[in-house]
Amino acid sequence: MTLLADEKSTIGRAEPLPELGPQEIRRYSRHLIMPEVGMEGQRRLKAAKVLLIGAGGLGSPLGLYLAAAGVGTLGVCDFDVVDETNLHRQVLFGRTDVGRPKLDAALGRLHEVNPHIQLVPHKLRLDSSNALELFAPYDIVVDGTDNFPTRYLVNDACVLLGKPNVYGSIFRFEGQVSIFWGAKGPCYRCLFPEPPPDGLVPSCAEGGVLGVLPGIIGSLQANEVIKLIVGAGDPMIGRLLLFDALKMKFRELKLRKDPDCPICSEHPTQHELIDYQQFCGIPAQPEVPGGDFDIQVDELKQWKDEGREVTILDVRTPQEWEIARIEGSTLIPLQELPDRMNELDPAATMAVLCHHGPRSFQAVRFLRQMGFARARNLAGGLEAWSRDVDPSVPRY
Repeated sequence: MTLLADEKSTIGRAEPLPELGPQEIRRYSRHLIMPEVGMEGQRRLKAAKVLLIGAGGLGSPLGLYLAAAGVGTLGVCDFDVVDETNLHRQVLFGRTDVGRPKLDAALGRLHEVNPHIQLVPHKLRLDSSNALELFAPYDIVVDGTDNFPTRYLVNDACVLLGKPNVYGSIFRFEGQVSIFWGAKGPCYRCLFPEPPPDGLVPSCAEGGVLGVLPGIIGSLQANEVIKLIVGAGDPMIGRLLLFDALKMKFRELKLRKDPDCPICSEHPTQHELIDYQQFCGIPAQPEVPGGDFDIQVDELKQWKDEGREVTILDVRTPQEWEIARIEGSTLIPLQELPDRMNELDPAATMAVLCHHGPRSFQAVRFLRQMGFARARNLAGGLEAWSRDVDPSVPRY
């Protein structure tokens, strides 16, 4: 879809456009000599206000390139802290940032990249109570999140406010990029009307991600943001770009607006933000049948020390099993569990674990439905065991 000149001119324009100082002219000189950008395009970049949702894998290249490009106001929303496992892909951060709030570390780095822009921190957990107010001052919202509830929330808030949502997602070796803009084309719900069942799609923490992939996808998102602001080229409205890093191939799918979309159609049925955890089928509170659904890591250690008979069932992947495991545990990956239940004793006391707990929660819920009444979920998973019980077990 090609935007008309007057449509492009409505994105992030201040009247009159701000002037560029001598230092900015020198800094952006390679932009200024391009006819597609020029002085006017660079001044539009300076006038623009862009909000990044997430300062992680996608947010890192997004923040770096949008700051370097001269986006005048760059808001960053994040509430997480830097972890060692982030460093192979989240290039905003270094070793000395481990343990710091991502927002603090990110804004310090982005200020070094470009002191001429305004950086606005939003240290909060995005939800339905704050999204509309947060998005309102910005021209463009960029989705750098990694979970379905937040993706639907970002989409719906952008549709309700009439703002473009520059979307990106990554998993293992594959990535996606598009612009969802309900006022001018399809939105995220037109492509994905319903979220997948909770737990069906692994997170990056469970399935992994190639370290360079967020750099590629985040850079493509930044490219789309800059194009929208300066009014150059054809934006990815109504198109979904698919990238496969293993095959080094790009594919493009044409997207159509769903005439029955509940939020962006001509006759929407949804006029406000909803409970997106519930919409995505994520329980608000853990199910605790009989009050004994979980077992704590110190309790499991005590059982082992006392020599009690307990089956430790690990439902992670074989690749994770090779990295670290509890001695004496049995590996049955979650997706294989329905076909391998015959390997387990229904009468046995069982502690089920994964990396952090979500997959083992699903496994225990399934096992109890199948008659394994004494199956319990190891709260916090292998991460908690390594951190609180046995530091010799590697953390990942």
